[in-house]
Amino acid sequence: MRRKRSATEQQIADLLQTARKSLGLSVAFFSRLDGTTQHLEVVESSMPLVFKDGLTQPQDTSFCQAVMDGDLPAVMPDVRDFPAAMKLRPARVPRIRSYVTAPVTLSDGSVYGSFCAFGLRSDPELSARDQALMEVLANAASVIIEPDLRDRQQHDEIEQRLRPIMARGGPDVVLQPVVDLASGARVGAEALSRFPGEWGMAPDAVFAEAHSIGAGDRLELLALQQAAAHLDTVPGYIAMNVSPATLLTRDCLDLLASLPLRRVVLELSEHDQVADYDALHAVVLPLRAQGMTLAIDDVGAGFSSLRHIVVTNPDVIKIDRSIVSGLDHDPVLARLVESLVEFAHGCGVRVVAEGVETAAEHAMLRTLQVDFGQGWLFGRPGPADVLDAQRALAG
Repeated sequence: MRRKRSATEQQIADLLQTARKSLGLSVAFFSRLDGTTQHLEVVESSMPLVFKDGLTQPQDTSFCQAVMDGDLPAVMPDVRDFPAAMKLRPARVPRIRSYVTAPVTLSDGSVYGSFCAFGLRSDPELSARDQALMEVLANAASVIIEPDLRDRQQHDEIEQRLRPIMARGGPDVVLQPVVDLASGARVGAEALSRFPGEWGMAPDAVFAEAHSIGAGDRLELLALQQAAAHLDTVPGYIAMNVSPATLLTRDCLDLLASLPLRRVVLELSEHDQVADYDALHAVVLPLRAQGMTLAIDDVGAGFSSLRHIVVTNPDVIKIDRSIVSGLDHDPVLARLVESLVEFAHGCGVRVVAEGVETAAEHAMLRTLQVDFGQGWLFGRPGPADVLDAQRALAG
């Protein structure tokens, strides 16, 4: 049974069928050339049991390569008229006797493969006009192929970049202290993932790329494991970030079940889409019953957050740094934080301000009755062993 073709492959097959029927030849195919092998990726044939998708042959024995090398013409009404062709395997198996081809060229000028048709009998009617038809169809094929090709290349590039990170057990994890704004005492720390600086990518972007290739859940789980390892050595709670989709996986739930949940704050970003709130509640409720704290991160960065907060009913909200930065001299930001605090406290929810960098911001946050703070003022993200060396700003 023939493998089901993708939508792109079916579009290519339609072009090949046009070529085969218009030229009256036995087989038309689209082949990819990788430098050593010719891969017949899509084949339209009057003899599908013999000529089908997936066939391969050495590239240097193919008519396509000989045409690209200039050893054969793109149109051969009778292959037997060309000694160079008769030396190649396709002249014997499957005894090709008429042939026409055109290169499939990408937008950067590189040749990706070939668009070909052949007959098992000579065809004196084949001409340059038929080659022109093949060129038009090959150009149409390149337009269809290139987006998928670029997606595959991007997938491979992401996979290759992530592979060593995954193999060594996940990203580096650093800790940033969270302090009680009134007393200055450290109450916990957030675990933050770090990736190679030369990538020039924020952690959120790396996780998004990992999810785009189906590796996001695994990468998040590794990051959670690295964060959880600090529970043995760091006092207070550890805040760990996870996407709702990953949280719903069996592996993630098994990991969380193995942790001292009274010391775990699980942070869900307001930016992450929740496909099924009922499913989310079903997995979070038993975890919270065992003492886990649920936090909504990045609150205020976008106003989808209010519904998200209401529906998830968290224990903690974390006000995004974009709202905190400069609130000591911006009355609009201060009023916004005040409203969020009033809303949260009215629901029995504690409030953490992120990105606190100045003493003036700290003072204003205390005035606005924000519970906790996190930011460079209290300590930059770093290894666990430097947490005790960082002095929190006293209240």
